[in-house]
Amino acid sequence: MNRPFLLLLLFLGCMLSCQKEPSQPKVQSLYEEKITPEDVKTLTPQEAKTYHRDTVYDYEYRTGTSGNYEYQYQVYGLNEAKDSINGLINIKGKYGAGILIDNNQDTLTVEVEWIDYGVLKGKDQRGRYYELRVH
Repeated sequence: MNRPFLLLLLFLGCMLSCQKEPSQPKVQSLYEEKITPEDVKTLTPQEAKTYHRDTVYDYEYRTGTSGNYEYQYQVYGLNEAKDSINGLINIKGKYGAGILIDNNQDTLTVEVEWIDYGVLKGKDQRGRYYELRVH
């Protein structure tokens, strides 16, 4: 065979084999897991399998697997009127939810997010805000 023809075959072969395969689009889940205030009342059978309590840390208990834990904390703080409030929340990552009890012993559902180390900002179903700290 002549040399230019071999180089052309080699070039075409490389072009065909070196092309990247089209990447598969990532499938996005239609279901986004979200912690609800009612979660503090129950421990599912699945969570019970990974239940862990450690008195060294602030959380009541944690469930889940490494990198994917859900924690439960006792919290205390103030409402917008500077009245004391306390309760129990579950957190996964930066966000969570739980139930607070005010001075009148009324229960309020609240969604929370971390704003600093050991400090959470909460918002109840009426749009009122709370600054909470973990015990």
